[in-house]
Amino acid sequence: MNGMVEWISVSDSTRVVAVAYDAENETICVRFPNDVEWCYEACPPHVWEDFMAPGVSKGKFIHDVLNHQTHHRYEQPPAS
Repeated sequence: MNGMVEWISVSDSTRVVAVAYDAENETICVRFPNDVEWCYEACPPHVWEDFMAPGVSKGKFIHDVLNHQTHHRYEQPPAS
């Protein structure tokens, strides 16, 4: 990921505290309650839309869909 992502707070999940989407790189980033952040690659816009749909369990979606994608710890780019 080339730049900073814009994090969106998640209030309806016990497993996820914030999420972000990098449309250019088709990457979903997830921040967990322990402040660990993971990015899931090869997620086109429809996957992001499904993930963010009302009533969707973020934890279940991560388990069922995102954990099958290439994923890695998120590292913030250095401040300019």
